[in-house]
Parts: sequence; structure tokens; C-alpha cells
Amino acid sequence: MRTLITGGGTGGHLFPGIALAAALRRRFPGCEIMFIGTQRQLDRDALAGLDFRQEAISCMGLKGMGLAHRLRSLASLPKAVLEATRLIRQFQPALVFGVGGYVTGPVLLAARLLGVPACIHEQNAILGLANCLTARFVNKVFVSIPGDYPFPPKKTVVSGNPVRTEILAAAEKKQSGQKSGQPFTLLVMGGSLGAHRVNLLMLEAAGLLKEKIKTPFRLIHQTGAADAEQVRAGYAAAGISAEVAPFIKDMAAVYAQANLAVARAGATSLAELAVMGLPAILIPYPHAADDHQAANARYYVAGGGAKMYREAELTAAQLAAAVAELAKDSARRAAIGAAMRQLAVPDAAERILSECMTLLAEK
Repeated sequence: MRTLITGGGTGGHLFPGIALAAALRRRFPGCEIMFIGTQRQLDRDALAGLDFRQEAISCMGLKGMGLAHRLRSLASLPKAVLEATRLIRQFQPALVFGVGGYVTGPVLLAARLLGVPACIHEQNAILGLANCLTARFVNKVFVSIPGDYPFPPKKTVVSGNPVRTEILAAAEKKQSGQKSGQPFTLLVMGGSLGAHRVNLLMLEAAGLLKEKIKTPFRLIHQTGAADAEQVRAGYAAAGISAEVAPFIKDMAAVYAQANLAVARAGATSLAELAVMGLPAILIPYPHAADDHQAANARYYVAGGGAKMYREAELTAAQLAAAVAELAKDSARRAAIGAAMRQLAVPDAAERILSECMTLLAEK
């Protein structure tokens, strides 16, 4: 079965698409998959080495941009739709599936014009602009987090958020609790693009942690490209054992080592943390569209799997205290981790595929 998946711009959009592609290959060995993403380096890095056809179209985002940018974006839309139409005609997919990001708009519109069945998946608790616009004419809308969405109930499916195969495998292997003889390990991640304010807070908090925890601990920190050297040098100066990387490709291995995460509240990161049963301290990105990261975080906090702090109100001392409290209390960490795991939907990709197969059978 030929399937076209489209999305990109952040790892949060790309990784569910990759997970869905892997599920397709498991169910239909040898099936052909095309991925249409953006021309950003992040897309190329995340998709590198994957054995399906990769294409990009020329388009621009709309939301959160100035008037001149929005006008240029609208002017580029016809060309983007034409490019997408050419690719769809050439590939002839049975289904087009959008996983979010501005690139999905032209592709899903082209699918509509060509009469190809199409679905979208919304990872966040609040719809992104592209999904909000395309939801009107696609056949199915899949959502990760239960909520009140402005779609007809008959075409809305609460599926959960697809998680990559290697992370699902790591979750099955990971044993609860801290391995004997292994130091407490803290994972800090600001999403695929990094988080400057979180990086600075953690650098300042790390020095305080040495005094509060009083036993050796490890730090694994994904910083984003801009801050990697500064953060690496800061930990070294403080005498703290830290593995610092701009972008971590093998997140499964990192999750398996971690006992606690300090993270933004991107939907895909949260889905992965939930599958791993990893307790989290969440610092939502304050400038996310419609404050959707805070809405994501509230769902996991309500379920008992995380604590949330607003960035503007959080100090390094408060962050250090929150981390130290859980670092010293393995029973509390285990309880929060168990609650986090209860919020996971490890079979999200399979749920989506089953609904898509039903749709195609009806068509």
C-alpha cells in the first residue's frame, strides 16, 4: 500500500510520522512510503537514514509572523499546492496522512483536489493552525489528548500520539527503579530545537544541586545548537558530570538511563516520557501558539505524572529544590513514574492504522 505522510518543522511533528511509517511497514512489509516535509535542516537530520522516499516543497508558515511574512506565505501557496499535486500524481498514494506543521496545508489541499483520502493527527491539546484549517475537509481527525474539539464526533478519534519503535522497545526493557550502583541521572531537554531559558536555569541550578543531593549524579542535556558549547563549559567549570549534545538522535538509550526529566511540554516528548514511565518536571514554552504546551502539561499533571512550573515564575533555586526532592526520594519518583505510564498509549500507531484501513475499505 502506498502512503504519503506529510509534516515537519519540529521533531514533535516528525517523530509521530516516523512512528506511523514504521507501523505501516510492520503491517504491510514492503509498502511504499513517501514523506513530504519542509526544507529545514532539522527535517533532514530527523529523517536521515530512513528507507522511504523523502521530498520537500517550498512553503512558509503563517501563524505568529508579521504582515509582510504572511503575505509572502499566501503568495507562495499556489506554487506549493502545484508541487504537492505533482508529487501525489507521481506517487499515487492510497492515503495522505498529515502530522502537523505548515507544510501539511498545501499537501492536504492537493489531496483533496485529487480526490485522495486524507487524515490528520493533532499531537497537542490545542489545534495547530494547519490542522485547524485542513480538518474541515479531511476524512478523519486523530487527536492525542482527550478534549473538546471543534470537529464532527463521527470523524474524530482519540488515538494517542504514535511513539517511535525504538522507544517502545526501550520502555519494555526498562525496569522500574534505579539500578543498584548507578548514580541518579537527570535528563534535561528543551525539545528538538532546544530551550535557551531552560538551559540557563539548569546551568545555575546544577551548582545548587551538588549541595542539595550530596551524592554523585549524572546529567544528560539536549541543548539545541545555539547553547551547546556554553552549557558544556558551564558544567565543566562547576565540576558536574554531564553529557551535553545539541540534538540527541538515540533518545531511546537516553530515556532508558534517566530517572527524572526536566523538559518543555511538547506533545511528542510527553508521549515518549509517558511510554517510558519517566517522571517529569515540565516548563512549558511560554510563547507556544495559543499556549498549547501549558495545555499539554496540565493533562499530565492532572494524571499525576508530572509537575509544572511557568517559566516566568521559576527560579534556579526552585528548580534545584524540585529536582533534589525527587532525586532523594526514589519511592516518590516511582509513584509519579507509574502515574505517567498510566497516561501512555503505546499502541497509538496501530489504532490509527486500524481506523485508516476501515476508511479505505469504505472508500
